[in-house]
Amino acid sequence: MLRLALILNRHLPRIAGLAMIPLIRGLFWLARRLGTERASRIGGGITRRIGPWLPAHRTATANLRAAYPEFGEDRVQALAREAWDNLGRTGAEYAHLNTLFDLSETDPASQRMEVEGVEHFEALRDDGKPGLIFSAHLANWELPAICAAKYGLDATAIFRPPNDLAVARLVQEVRRETMGGLAASGQGAVFSMQGVVERGGHLGQLIDQHFTRGVVVEFFGRPVLVNPLLGKLARHYECPVHGVRVIRRPDARFRLELTPPLDLPRDAKGEIDVQGAMQAMTRVIEDWVRENPGQWLWMHRRWRPNMLPKVKPKPKSERATTVVGAR
Repeated sequence: MLRLALILNRHLPRIAGLAMIPLIRGLFWLARRLGTERASRIGGGITRRIGPWLPAHRTATANLRAAYPEFGEDRVQALAREAWDNLGRTGAEYAHLNTLFDLSETDPASQRMEVEGVEHFEALRDDGKPGLIFSAHLANWELPAICAAKYGLDATAIFRPPNDLAVARLVQEVRRETMGGLAASGQGAVFSMQGVVERGGHLGQLIDQHFTRGVVVEFFGRPVLVNPLLGKLARHYECPVHGVRVIRRPDARFRLELTPPLDLPRDAKGEIDVQGAMQAMTRVIEDWVRENPGQWLWMHRRWRPNMLPKVKPKPKSERATTVVGAR
């Protein structure tokens, strides 16, 4: 019995995940039957009501108070509810990712996607060079990868698989139907991502979440850790770096914007400075969030001061020299 208990305890999460698959598929089926606009509205309504009762709501409101110290509590709570609404809508829209972006639709009134910067997508596609694209968890953040595939851009999106097995499996199926290449983050993933760039492909990554082994940049006036991968690849391959964002509009419609290539800072040798490059990208994301704060994922613990690298104290000899020099 003890052995059986140990086996069940070890495999229970996987068994529970497998049992959830029919339920998740049923919810996807229901969302499809409801239609895009109704599913999005209902998904947003559910999370808008439930979200404030969840532990993640405390994280969201704490983040908002720190980012906007000038805002009153009513404004903070309203923005947090907007963020929950956006998250619920994004989840419900997974069932409709294959129809949200329909270039074959000739009636402009029926188009759900408006794209600004098409010329940059086409230039990336046709210049014969690798390219890097950064984005953030704004509005429906799955849409840039779909847009790239629709315009024939050879792009690989880096994604973090959901922890829940049922959700991860279904999300992977949806992504494969609608997007180009996919690369799961994790051990050994850097080599496959580097291979994408070496082959002249394009790599897209969401860079607005905490990365323990990252470089320190400033976000909303406070230090955070950001994944330096895109900065390192830009330095090594001297390839252009673009930003892409999605703006949510009424009735499950969206505006997608691709920036021109960023002019990244360089060091004394003329090479791209990795930390400076990541700061430049983070600054663009901060501007995006400030423009539409209710559409960002505030529930994530972006600021973690306890995990920042500690500043080593100077040796006594250096401190003494500094004091003498100051006099």
